[in-house]
Amino acid sequence: MVNPIAIAIPLFFVAIGVEFAVARRRGVRVYRFADTVTDLSCGILQQVTVQWLVVLHGPYVWLWGLAWHPNLPTAAQHLVAFLGVDLVYYLWHRFTHESNLGWWSHVVHHQSEDYNLAVALRQSVSSAVTSWPFQLPLVFLGVPPEVVLLHSALNTLYQFWIHTELVPALGPLEYVINTPSAHRVHHAVNPGYLDKNYAGVLIVWDRWFGTYAPETEPCVYGTVERFQSTNPVAANWWWLGQVLSDARSAVAVGRWADAARVLVAPPAWRPAHLPPHPAPAVVHPRDVVKFEPPVSRALAVRVAAEFLVVGVVVEALLLGERAIPVGAQAVAALWVAATITAWSGWFERKTWALPLELARAPLPFVALWLAGGAR
Repeated sequence: MVNPIAIAIPLFFVAIGVEFAVARRRGVRVYRFADTVTDLSCGILQQVTVQWLVVLHGPYVWLWGLAWHPNLPTAAQHLVAFLGVDLVYYLWHRFTHESNLGWWSHVVHHQSEDYNLAVALRQSVSSAVTSWPFQLPLVFLGVPPEVVLLHSALNTLYQFWIHTELVPALGPLEYVINTPSAHRVHHAVNPGYLDKNYAGVLIVWDRWFGTYAPETEPCVYGTVERFQSTNPVAANWWWLGQVLSDARSAVAVGRWADAARVLVAPPAWRPAHLPPHPAPAVVHPRDVVKFEPPVSRALAVRVAAEFLVVGVVVEALLLGERAIPVGAQAVAALWVAATITAWSGWFERKTWALPLELARAPLPFVALWLAGGAR
């Protein structure tokens, strides 16, 4: 099956360009260069990694072949898949906000202090690690593996358009589907908005399960404990690093129960011997000083030019994964990861930026050699 997300990538960038143009015409700034590059870099890292995590779909395929399941007609399969995948997404999404292990696999998506279509593409490498078990019950409802994959991709694609500040509340639709207004609430750190509106497509799940909140005040975006870096690798490691640090600290003082609990506790919880995480503050968007490293025009032009090359390579990897030798794919993916990480090094004036540049330079030639040698 062709990856629908890979096909949609060019459309994503067209939509981002349209949003940028409309925002400028309205006199509103919704994009910042370094933050947008970080959003897109996280999405790129997730996409070039997720193809290596396809093995995580193996348990579903195995269970499908082993367990009893109803033999549904095609139309019923898709109806059950649409509703089932959406409900499963709600449950998984809620899990990611209510446990540290889950938050590690989702926090990347919430780190940006902006809210725009590029944020929709800011995804975590580890999300696939925690989401696949939630889909297993769909086997017993008669949803084949390929149908689950299709509807999971379509569910993800739907959620792209709701990441914008430019679309107001949509009246009666707010009672049925997830909208930009509802999802703005989900991304906000306003005390009354935290852990609300987990829906994928249908907001009815939040209304039924008591997790719905309407948009009633200006949203402040980001995470309660702010992530201040443009590094996509650090973005994926950040929360897990904090959790493991807390666990080690608990072990060091003999609090073994706390060390185990920290993995499954809500993100706001910490062992009693450590200072608490900061509480959500009542703030207004105009009072927020966002993390924004200065980027020179020359660096911005260079990154933009390299981004076009990276985009072509990523599309080739996603659409041509069966035609490209595995070794060449791996080296190309490594070059992509090194390139987007190097950008963050230059943004933040890190000493490792130049060595990383030098290390990544020969990788395209290695990938081409591996691709040619396999023919």
